[in-house]
Amino acid sequence: MKARDTLSYSFGAIRLRKVRSGLTTLGIVIGVGAIVALLSFTQGFQVAITGQFQEGLSTDVVTVQTGSTGFGFNSNGDSDFTLYANDTELVNEIDGVVTSSATISKTVTAELDDSDRTLSLTGADFDTYRELYSTFVAEHGIIPDNPDDDEMVIGHSLYDPWNNGTHLVEPGDTVNVYYTVRNGTKLVPVNKSVTIVGILEEIGAFGFGPSDTGAYISLESAMEYFDSEEISQISVKLESDDSDFIDSVSEDIEELFLNEVSVVSATAMLNTISNALDTVELLLGGIAGISLLVAGIGIMNIMIVSLMERTREIGILKALGSTGRNVLLIFLGEALLIGLIGGALGIGVGALLANFFGRFMSGLGGPGAQRAPMAITPVLTPTLALEALLFGVLVSVVFALYPAWRASKLEPVEALRSE
Repeated sequence: MKARDTLSYSFGAIRLRKVRSGLTTLGIVIGVGAIVALLSFTQGFQVAITGQFQEGLSTDVVTVQTGSTGFGFNSNGDSDFTLYANDTELVNEIDGVVTSSATISKTVTAELDDSDRTLSLTGADFDTYRELYSTFVAEHGIIPDNPDDDEMVIGHSLYDPWNNGTHLVEPGDTVNVYYTVRNGTKLVPVNKSVTIVGILEEIGAFGFGPSDTGAYISLESAMEYFDSEEISQISVKLESDDSDFIDSVSEDIEELFLNEVSVVSATAMLNTISNALDTVELLLGGIAGISLLVAGIGIMNIMIVSLMERTREIGILKALGSTGRNVLLIFLGEALLIGLIGGALGIGVGALLANFFGRFMSGLGGPGAQRAPMAITPVLTPTLALEALLFGVLVSVVFALYPAWRASKLEPVEALRSE
């Protein structure tokens, strides 16, 4: 029997048992669809996260913070070391350092258009901060080089939080911000009246630098308002973003502060996050693969039942001259066609699911108290589609081997006697 005749016979057997074949194919559709949806969404999420960090973190800028770091982020709960604003003068003397800027941050509440919004208020030297981060640019109003104590610049999401042209504030508006301190048993708000002089361009990213959900005042004004001489961190711009150069300068900075600080680079953080996302992608791919293996067990079960029902048919085929190899190939052909049809449909279903997840997650926004929108576009590459299709076909054929082998070993006389 020629290969074309074998496939034709197998296809005819599938058409003859449409419901059973459809249910068998459904298992492959679900398995392949799960693989495509999870992996393409994860890859799209990884691209979105990487893009956000690459945009939000200048690769030639490192941050100096007290305490140790874990998973690329600062954890200074066990450190009593303190950084001060004039420490930037010591940092600037290190070879390879272009400039540095001290910042101090605190979570405050801003009264914007009759609604209270929680945000991070950062005190920084505007002139130096702009040199460190190219995203610190005003879309409306101005960013003064030497702002007055009551002048504030806000991120784009505080200006247009719904991206529909509804503005909570405008440049020139005066708003009140406050945080709460404890005085004995009473909670007392510490108020500050500020005038909005500038609104940042939409950044669409998150990181150590400026953000769409942050507000910024001068460093001196923030230290006075927060009643603190201690700063949160020092951002340092280096002469190069080469990883070896960054490591060398980072060691010099840590030695300067007798290893009481941690230096975090954007590149190191990005690599850490990428490795974590790769692990998540591998885990999700494994979970989806298990669902496909379950579908393969279903194929084996259904084909064994089909073998029992088609025993006389197999006997007739052998009586007409078909060999055991022909019968084996007929059953494997059925499995191959089920795998191909199920795999192709699964790729389409997976692409639809991935797009649905992407739109849903994009609506939730990125991390942070005031979540900025983060577009997630699933990445379905030809390689991923081909691998998912081949995996679906492979599972179908492998789990059909045993029933196909049993069918090929049936004796014609015994098969014809069966009812």
